[in-house]
Amino acid sequence: MSFKHYSPWFAFLGLFYALWGFVVLSQNLWPLVTEHWPMALSMAIGSYAAGSTPMGGGTVGFPVLVLLFDMPASLGRDFSFAVQSIGMVSASIFILCRRQALAWSMLRGAMIGALVGTPLGILFLSPLIPELWIKLAFAVIWGSFGLLHLYRLREITSHSGLGRSASARDFRLGLAAGFCAGGMAAAITGVGIDMVIYALLVLLCRVDLKVAIPTSVIIMAFTSLVGVAVKTATGTWQPGVLGNWLAAAPVVALGAPLGVFVVGLIGRKPTLLVVAVLCIGQYLWTGFTERETLGVWGMAIFAAAVLVCLLGFEWLRRLGNTDAGRDRVQSGPDLSATAIRESVA
Repeated sequence: MSFKHYSPWFAFLGLFYALWGFVVLSQNLWPLVTEHWPMALSMAIGSYAAGSTPMGGGTVGFPVLVLLFDMPASLGRDFSFAVQSIGMVSASIFILCRRQALAWSMLRGAMIGALVGTPLGILFLSPLIPELWIKLAFAVIWGSFGLLHLYRLREITSHSGLGRSASARDFRLGLAAGFCAGGMAAAITGVGIDMVIYALLVLLCRVDLKVAIPTSVIIMAFTSLVGVAVKTATGTWQPGVLGNWLAAAPVVALGAPLGVFVVGLIGRKPTLLVVAVLCIGQYLWTGFTERETLGVWGMAIFAAAVLVCLLGFEWLRRLGNTDAGRDRVQSGPDLSATAIRESVA
């Protein structure tokens, strides 16, 4: 593609860096930026994962702040919203400029659901959740994601095309998933809605990763913007977000789109394997650090929660396999090509 196709992305970058530089210099915030350089370094890796996998940049930023730097889990959540509002938005604009195929029916529904569910979750549910529970919820969500990919990666990467043409159903699924995941997972941890939409697409709808991952990137970007708007309007940002954001934002603005580009060259399987191991690692780390607080029964529930998530994933997969088999019997071997044409339209 020519430079003209990417002009919206370059315009976004130019505007962002100009505003960032103006704020830092006019407010004499450069010492605050340099003080938080470890977060910028961490998000160099996190932003690549954000653009190349169904994980928001907060999926790396959250454990770095909470597990490595021992910060409050609520700070990790708010930082996730803030940093993804730059990195994931930049990656989304880059994806749209590249005209990559997207699961538009589910994406539209998920955006509407998240637009309603996320503010409700931030305003009414999130304040009720203790810091420890936020940390554990994050660990369980992404620990189960990692385990799923370790034993289902070959099947997940084997899907091709856009799946079956079921626009009305996919829209309803996206609407429900966006409302629930936005109001619970994203509102509490700052991430998670991307993983839910991704799981629906690859396990239930059997969609190609080249479609599912960009779709998950865009829904996380949209949800992060909603989260930032609500946090700003209500003035409920956690102390410490600004410094970490100022240090990380210039990195993620380029890092996330770089992930979108590079993964097209090296393939998604190696990246997903590494990310899966990291997800499992943060789950084990969380369990180890909180073992005394949780006790025996708490650790048992912590482990059972991952099992429940995995059972949910397998239920979706079974439904997807059943629907795919029914479609093959009813429609014959030409269905996939027809579905792709209809979904793109």
